[in-house]
Amino acid sequence: MRKLLPVARLLVGLLFIFSGLIKLNDPLGFSYKLDEYFAANVLNLPFLQPFSLELALFVVILEVLLGVALLLGYWRQITAWLLLGMIVFFTFLTFYSAYFNKVTDCGCFGDAIPLTPWESFFKDVVLLALILIIFAYRKHIRPFLDRPVNAGIMAAVLLGCSLLGYHVLNHLPILDFRPYAEGLSIVEGRKSAEELGKKAPEYATRYTLQNEQTGETQKMLSTRYIKEKWWTRKEWKILEDKSQTVQISEGYKPPIHDFDIQLNSREITDSVLAEDAILLVVSYKLKKAHRAAFPSLVEFTQEAQKAGFPVLGLTASLPGVKQALRKKQQLNFPLATMDETTLKTIVRSNPGLVLLQDGVVIKKWHYQDFPDFATFQKEYR
Repeated sequence: MRKLLPVARLLVGLLFIFSGLIKLNDPLGFSYKLDEYFAANVLNLPFLQPFSLELALFVVILEVLLGVALLLGYWRQITAWLLLGMIVFFTFLTFYSAYFNKVTDCGCFGDAIPLTPWESFFKDVVLLALILIIFAYRKHIRPFLDRPVNAGIMAAVLLGCSLLGYHVLNHLPILDFRPYAEGLSIVEGRKSAEELGKKAPEYATRYTLQNEQTGETQKMLSTRYIKEKWWTRKEWKILEDKSQTVQISEGYKPPIHDFDIQLNSREITDSVLAEDAILLVVSYKLKKAHRAAFPSLVEFTQEAQKAGFPVLGLTASLPGVKQALRKKQQLNFPLATMDETTLKTIVRSNPGLVLLQDGVVIKKWHYQDFPDFATFQKEYR
């Protein structure tokens, strides 16, 4: 088993570095995922939700540092213990999520490689086995370089990770793996499997049946229930509150399935996507928006409207909050309603600015990078 130590070190080290850097490219997205885990219906740790971003940054930087330390053979004892602690926790978390169907994507590799809950769990089981080998033979790990060189490399990695995190939080992710990335068509992303001539996934209901005479319970899919005519067996009753919808075959799922815009109780999605060009001001929650960004935003949108660019705000905030902000910030564009998760996915900035042309995402801006209108018009008119 000791012979597997170099292989285990290489695989675990590279995977931790890759996983950490992918999430460090978009720490805000990972913080949204932690927010889901901390929710009352999952881990019931709502007191941690205000610190989701700080915890996200800490975890992803720690992942990279542990991966580098493992490859270097540096801090072998503390590295082995931390690796073991992290993988035991995340194995439990992914199992809990998969078994109880709580979080549909663990966020292990951000949006770059989406994994189902069970895929995440089995990935962690493999990692756990490799890390147990590393932990068992940690005394045999030898550093490749001198201690001062290793310390210098670790310090450089920490500094580099900190600078990368600072940059993407104050601008936008360097790599965008979401279906709203620049250059992608929202119109195409919304098309169903039928529209594209592809096979759609199939779903069925998983019933929980109880025998009223013996108290015995069993689970079965609705397809079997119908085929075997279980409704004729009067002693078996369906426990409605325990029924679940499950996917029974793979198929094409549109990457965009919740881009729906409501304005004054009207559905306006298609008309927005049909515009030759339109500017979207995105704020998933107006109360959390960076208020200092609004003066320059209002000035920009006023100039844009004068030049013939339609402007539309998108938010998940309640009508009262929208009205109060419109009045206070003197917003000169309407505020439509959209799902909060969708808005968080579109642009990692609150507020953010998005330029659409014929339903294609042409450009996105963080509030730190809002352009002046003269520059914008020169590039995008």
